[in-house]
Amino acid sequence: MMRLRLIPDDTTLQIIRWRRHAMIGSVAAIVASAIFFAAIGLNFGIDFRGGILIEVRIPEVPQVTEVRGAFDGAGLGEVAIQEFGEETDFLVRIERQPGGDEAQQVAVETARAHLASAFGDAVEYRRVEFVGPTVSQDLLRGGAIAVLLAVVAMLLYIMFRFEMAFAWGAVAALVHDVLLTIGVFSLTGLEFNVATVAALLLIVGYSMNDTVVVYDRIRENLRKYKKTDLELVLNRSINETLSRTVNTTVTTIMALGALIVLGGPVVQDFSFAMIWGITVGTYSSIFLAAPLLLTFGVRRGTEAAGPKAEGERAA
Repeated sequence: MMRLRLIPDDTTLQIIRWRRHAMIGSVAAIVASAIFFAAIGLNFGIDFRGGILIEVRIPEVPQVTEVRGAFDGAGLGEVAIQEFGEETDFLVRIERQPGGDEAQQVAVETARAHLASAFGDAVEYRRVEFVGPTVSQDLLRGGAIAVLLAVVAMLLYIMFRFEMAFAWGAVAALVHDVLLTIGVFSLTGLEFNVATVAALLLIVGYSMNDTVVVYDRIRENLRKYKKTDLELVLNRSINETLSRTVNTTVTTIMALGALIVLGGPVVQDFSFAMIWGITVGTYSSIFLAAPLLLTFGVRRGTEAAGPKAEGERAA
């Protein structure tokens, strides 16, 4: 049976030779992301801006798209619909309206009128809440702390499993991935909400997993080829894990692509964030995390190694 191979087993790409170009490109992308963030900012969703939450029960069990369509022409701004609890339950999120509490109450009555027009008087209102700016700021602060703690935890994990040079390379790659993801959200104007923060945390974990695979092979080869030039060892290690890295990335992106096409608007921003983050995470694992070990330096054994000559020829 034929097996599909995206990357041949005997690949000998000279990745390390491109490290300066990759680092210059990454620094430029990070600077651009910072400029976009400062000039444009993020399109924060209801979770971070505050707004109105309405939990409704509709006996007819409509589709999410039907509930969303009920608010067409309501003039309420952004309205997000989410399935909640039973199949008849839906959570309606409406952005905070200009004005005080009276304006929010008017928005609730407008939402009730549109739901009644679409589904009749059988709609049951189980909960109505107003999310104020204080709560939304707490959510934003909590999301930022969660991402920061994840990066710190990864730093400690790599430091204890490998050594400090590996930890700095891994964290540099993680920060690169998070900053570029935030930059692309700022540039495109996609909604930044709690689901996006969850996507950032998943990206951190995925990128770290890719990096650990490469680092583990580097550590093995450092022990095996103790007197081989470090650049040759790094290049060999990246090529040996390249097939696994690319295959995993492609299959994951295919699954997320299906979510974008078939999942509807509710998961599109989340899926896009994941696809972008996984792509830059794969790039950083190959072109940044491993080559940065040349910058930070790693400890090498001093004793002679048996397979040295073979390793040098293969590298």
